[in-house]
Amino acid sequence: MKPASFFFSFSFLMVCLIFSQPAAAQLPGVEAAKKHTLVYNKPAPDFFEGALLGNGGMGVVVTTRPDAVVLYFGHNNVWDIRIAEQNKEKLGTFQEVFDRVKQIPVGLKNLTDDPWYAAYNHMASENYSKPYPRPFPCGSVLLGFDRRKLTMLGHELDISNGLCKVKFLTSDHQKTFLNIFTEMNSDLLWIDYTDSLGRSMEHPFTRVKIMPDPSTPKEFSASQSLEQLDQGILAFRQVLPANEQNPSLKDHKDKAFKLAVKLKGSLLKKSRTNWNGNREEMGLLEAGFTSNKEFLMAISLEEGLDAAVSAGEERNTISKKDMTNAFEANVKAWNSYWSKSSVLLSDHFLEQTWYRNLYFFNCAAKDGVNCPGIFANWSYNNIGTAWHGDYHMNYNTQQPFWMTFSSNHLEKNLPYVNLIEALVPVSRKWAKDYYGLPGMYIPHSAYPVEMTMNPYPVPDWGWEVSETPWAIQGLWWHYLYSGDQDFLKNRAYEPIKEAVQFLTAYMQRKEAVDPARWKDHKYHIFPTLPPELYGLRPGFKYNYDGIVDLTLTKFAFEAFKKATVILGKTKTEKQLLSQIDNILKNFPDYPTAVSKDYGKIFVSVPEENEQVVYNLPNSLFTVFPGEDHGLDTQGEMAKILQNTYNSQQNEGGNDLVLLNLQAARIGKLDLETFKRQINYCLLPNGTATDLVMQTGGRYNDYSDYQYMAKMGVWFENFALPAVINECLLQGYNGKIRLFPNWPKEKDASFTSLRTVGAFLVSASLEKKMVSKVSVFSEQGNDLCLLAPWNKGYYTSNKRIGKKHFSNPNIVLKTQKGEDIQFYPESKQLD
Repeated sequence: MKPASFFFSFSFLMVCLIFSQPAAAQLPGVEAAKKHTLVYNKPAPDFFEGALLGNGGMGVVVTTRPDAVVLYFGHNNVWDIRIAEQNKEKLGTFQEVFDRVKQIPVGLKNLTDDPWYAAYNHMASENYSKPYPRPFPCGSVLLGFDRRKLTMLGHELDISNGLCKVKFLTSDHQKTFLNIFTEMNSDLLWIDYTDSLGRSMEHPFTRVKIMPDPSTPKEFSASQSLEQLDQGILAFRQVLPANEQNPSLKDHKDKAFKLAVKLKGSLLKKSRTNWNGNREEMGLLEAGFTSNKEFLMAISLEEGLDAAVSAGEERNTISKKDMTNAFEANVKAWNSYWSKSSVLLSDHFLEQTWYRNLYFFNCAAKDGVNCPGIFANWSYNNIGTAWHGDYHMNYNTQQPFWMTFSSNHLEKNLPYVNLIEALVPVSRKWAKDYYGLPGMYIPHSAYPVEMTMNPYPVPDWGWEVSETPWAIQGLWWHYLYSGDQDFLKNRAYEPIKEAVQFLTAYMQRKEAVDPARWKDHKYHIFPTLPPELYGLRPGFKYNYDGIVDLTLTKFAFEAFKKATVILGKTKTEKQLLSQIDNILKNFPDYPTAVSKDYGKIFVSVPEENEQVVYNLPNSLFTVFPGEDHGLDTQGEMAKILQNTYNSQQNEGGNDLVLLNLQAARIGKLDLETFKRQINYCLLPNGTATDLVMQTGGRYNDYSDYQYMAKMGVWFENFALPAVINECLLQGYNGKIRLFPNWPKEKDASFTSLRTVGAFLVSASLEKKMVSKVSVFSEQGNDLCLLAPWNKGYYTSNKRIGKKHFSNPNIVLKTQKGEDIQFYPESKQLD
């Protein structure tokens, strides 16, 4: 194979674009990200071995077989939008069901041993038992080659710019590459083929094929195929019906998508002799190449309402200039992304974890498209469809967005904000119709499709109260970390208020305050369920005052109180504020137990056995996400936190981020233990899956410890950088602490990590000493910093001269846009 004369491809231009810049122009985040390129030095035919690409909407998995490259397409906006909403009239109201459950004998082992409840439970879960709604895979594209001419070596994914290079060895021992990337601003993927110097070559590819997803329901109308072989085009279009009862019936709400391949050059049908000696013709949506000269391909994914997705011809020209321009735009987009914050750690594995998960997150989520579900925008066949791939509001949906705050990517929290806003109408309706209460009740499960009722109204999990305050937490955090009062006023305040309205009304119901039942005058959260544990129990044992309900309800109350002050609404909200204050004065204590081995500990609910094995790390919820306890907690309470951390047992699956973040918040995280757990959960594609850790809970010795690994790409675990951030910097309560859970002997530095108060903090730890610390004040809020030295100096670029301090607890008034530097006393200032 000979390089095309005098023709330098996109890849060569890309190399020039990146490396011709002066060293000073290279951003530290970009340079660090490039160090953590994902390398796979063998074929990767499995979905979970492939390279993950994406632009926040469209997701692509690049897999490599010994004879082909196969690309799997998905999109956050592309769902099977059918939804079952049957049995509305049979569900009754919360009070009616509650009254029936009260009558069930306490002595039963499980509520489902009661015939009425078993039948009700089955009826209430019928809608969710349907396979839809779910993410709908958008098909795959295969690019085949002759193994006699080309050997697959593997692939590399440069996370600094999203470029995947598939590596080959030709029959004459040249190394060659397929260069693949997704545009960040449009749903388009580019591919070209080059030599090791980035020059276009004659290509060895024999066929291209588009394959609609094999999970396409039989009741759907067949996909529409489009072939324009003379124009180098193969495409198919699939309608996604809205009508659940009769999918073939046209509806103005129907959606559709189209996957289209455009080759520079033309295509033709070819045939071959198969294994039994017969001639086999290429079928629909498969074709060969008319020329093996320069190879250039663009693959587009169009999605939307059926009426808006085109059914006609595709663009008939593509050029290397188009591809080069697209990559230049991508480099700018990724540079901007990596410029928001960076870390440089002597611990290579943790630094790698930080950058790779920030890369995955940027591929998976962005404002303007649906919030990702459990498995984000990568799917194929049944991969990515477990639990409908939906929104589980008891941690799965919230967790990935924890990373956005401290990592200074607030723009990446907006998909979550959009989701909560979209859920308000159905949540408000459910609170009114089912509970007969004001405000909104966030459902346990939800979909990015039109809903008129709670998708999962089953008392076993559908009565979790914690999900309502948990849902609005990310809105309040967005305000706290940004200081954006317009956001608070226009987007966060009303959902927070509606959640609080429901919670106050729920806690003031007669069943929740009955002195005869509770033997006190407190306002209880009853009934409720701890996440992933117990379900609804006979006699409501374990179904009241869960620690997660208490701490998140308290969080929501305090957030609303502060919001009314900030927005000047204390007079108009006087009645609701009075109710909150009264409830807080008579608030239940967090449940505790006494461990024989560890002493007094927190537990998830009152009456709980201290030896229980959790699925979620329930017992430390007051630390996180409740933020009621932390490094500032002193005395007996601090001892209880330590005892709880030491004594708790977690079965795995849902604790990789949450448990370790809790540990960092109280300074108890052992980094080596944390790294071992991450490494245990790593898949070949670089993502961390959910794996079982121990028996004693819902798992036994016959359990498959890896059963969740092949369900899909676990979006929730992209929050791993949040754990690392909490080790380097904590500022969630308004007091900034540097390296609070980082070993002094491990060098580390970070730039522009964000804290509450809209402060961007940069610092460096080297040879056991912290050098200069910088704090940029976006909003001019008061700064509270626990300096890493007892004495030192501070100055700013605006108004502060050289100031000496002799108390490490520094409190300063700042100005908007001010950058303040802090130094130890021994350091000389210019």
